Amino acid sequence: MDILLDFLSTTGFFQMTMGNFIMIVIGIFFIALAIIKDYEPLLLLPIGFGAIIGNIPSIAGMPLSVYDEGSVLSYLYFGVSKGIFPPLIFLGIGAMTDFSCMLSNPKLILLGAAAQMGIFATLIGALYLGFSPAEAGAIGIIGGADGPTAIFLASKLAPHLLGAIAIAAYSYMALVPVIQPPIMNLLTTKKERLIRMAPPRQVTVREKILFPVGALIITTLIAPGALVLVGMLFLGNLLKESGVTERLAETARTSLIDSVTILLGVSVGASTQAQTFLTPGSLLIFGLGAASFCVATASGVLFAKLMNLFLKEKINPLIGAAGVSAVPDSARVVQMVARKEDPHNFLLMHAMAPNIAGVLGSAVAAGVLWSVLGL
Repeated sequence: MDILLDFLSTTGFFQMTMGNFIMIVIGIFFIALAIIKDYEPLLLLPIGFGAIIGNIPSIAGMPLSVYDEGSVLSYLYFGVSKGIFPPLIFLGIGAMTDFSCMLSNPKLILLGAAAQMGIFATLIGALYLGFSPAEAGAIGIIGGADGPTAIFLASKLAPHLLGAIAIAAYSYMALVPVIQPPIMNLLTTKKERLIRMAPPRQVTVREKILFPVGALIITTLIAPGALVLVGMLFLGNLLKESGVTERLAETARTSLIDSVTILLGVSVGASTQAQTFLTPGSLLIFGLGAASFCVATASGVLFAKLMNLFLKEKINPLIGAAGVSAVPDSARVVQMVARKEDPHNFLLMHAMAPNIAGVLGSAVAAGVLWSVLGL
């Protein structure tokens, strides 16, 4: 009987806490959202599964968790905690991205910039709630709706909040189809939602090749802290557009980004141990993240309406919502909302311009915050 009791004391059932149980349920919920609702399945499924892994209790002296020195998961988590995985994901994103839509109508870049207002508004809110400047900067970047950027900045400014920030960022990215439409409908009239835009112009191959080189130089001179993320993004894009490195571009946008996404998702999920994750601070981060995302969406839409006051050829203000950098989901949401009003109104390619600009905007904002708050 003593042997049986000793064995039972080493099982996860004996060590399980209510917090662990709650986090396992949340992990199952993420998996369900990924499979049933198809909400960011490439991210939510590994994160949800990782949350289950991270909350299976272990006994003392058995290094299993991401926080146990020498455990396998701690080595996987090294790529998250040291900011290695996000640049690799940006490399793959660059190899998948076509900047033509943005280059054909450069003024739409302003919408991507306007949507970054959510970052700085949330930073102020986090400071008001008592977070340190570095913590507030890491929390604010959630408003960029860019998971890799949020992870990268959190690893530099507030590593102890990385799990909560990453989960919040990816959760709101997955909920783009739920969060954005009510805000878009509230801030626009039916007449505005019916605006049709002229087809984008044809962009030359030379423009596509010159853009990543020129944009890298300009953006990183403005914000050197963005060098790693923006550099890898533009390298991936140049691999795609150069026409001479298709093999490398194909690897970056398929096997490389898929492998890194799995490792990042599982290790981030595994970092959400109840003992470190279920805290009042985490709840505040989720609340601030939601506010940040809503402010970013509203800022993009309202700035588009402001631009229309000065433009002869009006833009559909719905595309301002795509300024958050959840690529390409927020652009698809714009298309969905527009087609409810007019089934023959095609805004997807127009919405991709602020969507891609938002990726750049959030990376540059992260670089600025790192430069200002991390030194």
